[in-house]
Amino acid sequence: MNPLEFLGQQAKEVKRGFKKADLSQIRMARPKKEGGLGLGYGESVLDPRFKERIAAKGVSARGTPAQFLGAYASRMLIDVANDGTRTYWWRWNHPLAIAQRVTEFGVQQIDTPTGRAIAALGVAAPAVAAAGTYDITNPEEYGRPKGFAQRYSPVGADDRRQTAQPGQEIFERFFLQRTGDPLKYETAKKDIPSLTPQRYGNYMNFLYQDKGLLGLGIVKGTGENLQGYPEARVLGFPVSIPMVGGFVAGSAGANLAAATASKGTPKQRVVRGAVGALAGSLTGVAAGNMTNEAIASAGRSTLPTTAEYDALSTGRI
Repeated sequence: MNPLEFLGQQAKEVKRGFKKADLSQIRMARPKKEGGLGLGYGESVLDPRFKERIAAKGVSARGTPAQFLGAYASRMLIDVANDGTRTYWWRWNHPLAIAQRVTEFGVQQIDTPTGRAIAALGVAAPAVAAAGTYDITNPEEYGRPKGFAQRYSPVGADDRRQTAQPGQEIFERFFLQRTGDPLKYETAKKDIPSLTPQRYGNYMNFLYQDKGLLGLGIVKGTGENLQGYPEARVLGFPVSIPMVGGFVAGSAGANLAAATASKGTPKQRVVRGAVGALAGSLTGVAAGNMTNEAIASAGRSTLPTTAEYDALSTGRI
């Protein structure tokens, strides 16, 4: 066979693979009740189910490489046109979205969607509160976390702990999970008496200069946040030990509690699952807080700062 004939044959194979993939994807996109898989979160080239479907039609990288190339050319075209892979990224690009999957595993033994939602709230409420995006003990300032400014403080205000737009503040803090920027050092120390200039400077460097893993700024961590506790930032969202503890322990508590009522009524599984979820989450958060305090105490200096030493020596304090 001369080269031109070979190329022509391979082109036909690529086209054949393209058509086989198209037929497979028509069936995959059908509703599940009709034997399809549904679109789910998109039609991604990374979906392993696609590879399984074309393999059933005799298309594989080793056995029919040209058809395999054509099949994935079809899949890539559909992926780009429908944001297939990007849809997965949009779905999982936040720590709380990942935590939700952990919670879903924990409440899976509860029968009804409403019951699972009740138990999931029991897991999430303490865990999200422990993340640090808001402070439930500071209702008079709309949940402003210690050391951070209101996002809508009056223009030119020296003390940015007050806000000119409480409604927008509440929406961004509790719905968008935004913390705001750190206060200037002098004001932040009023919130956090143990704060030192060194810790403040290190945290500001971590927040604004550190590019984290692979220099992409997506995942990074520090041993001391403004409070002196370990903190990770995943796409800018703070992740703490108490938050992780709350989600893990809460999900485990919901799963174990619902399992004890596996032979009971659906209502009993909901009640036990919700109680187990809340108890587990609170326990996980408490254990995380104790871990934080132990880490902070080990690294916290008992000596006064230079400024405090000068003030003590001159009798100003």
